[in-house]
Amino acid sequence: MTTKKKSTTEETGARETQSSKKAAGGGALAVARKILADESPQSKIAEHGETMMDGPRTAATQSARVLSEVIMVKPELVVPLVGKFARGISSTNKRVVQASAVALPAIARIAPARVARQLDVLKTSFAAANDVGKDGLVRTFAALCTASVAYQKRLEPVLTMALNGADGKTLFAWSQIVLPALKGEPHARARAVVEGRLDLIPRSYAQQIADFLGIKLRTRYR
Repeated sequence: MTTKKKSTTEETGARETQSSKKAAGGGALAVARKILADESPQSKIAEHGETMMDGPRTAATQSARVLSEVIMVKPELVVPLVGKFARGISSTNKRVVQASAVALPAIARIAPARVARQLDVLKTSFAAANDVGKDGLVRTFAALCTASVAYQKRLEPVLTMALNGADGKTLFAWSQIVLPALKGEPHARARAVVEGRLDLIPRSYAQQIADFLGIKLRTRYR
């Protein structure tokens, strides 16, 4: 009897936790829609930016959710928060990292110069960022290189580090993002880094990368 009661209690708790998570997500969407419908949304967006970075953890998480919803519809509205997202990409709050990883590449496409002002922070953050943060940074750097070849020289070292350290699955994804964004010698060097790793990663990913590059895998590897 005791076991049955305990089991029922655990199931109820699990359902309540799941419902709370759904409510939080739904709440963030409702708040974002209200902000987007406002004729002057910037003050509310700024408030959520402050809370995301400096508020209590639960409030920060909720603000990050709200901003994520805004970004999906009107990324141009969060451009003024680029400095906060640059800090947020290496946050210990996973939701803040997720929001920053979505925001930064979007802002880099809209206002690359605004993101470029944060490059020292972003490059320094790469090594310590989690997987989601690293992916967001690589996408951000690639977007900057696409916007202007002038950024290639500043970003080539960190992109090389990223390609050198990626596992097979990630290397395949990043190859498709980074290589098309680079031109000339930076492109050739990045491609050489990718090709040089083909015999060090699982064959399935190596083959996909080889197909993307239009090359054949080495006979010794096959």
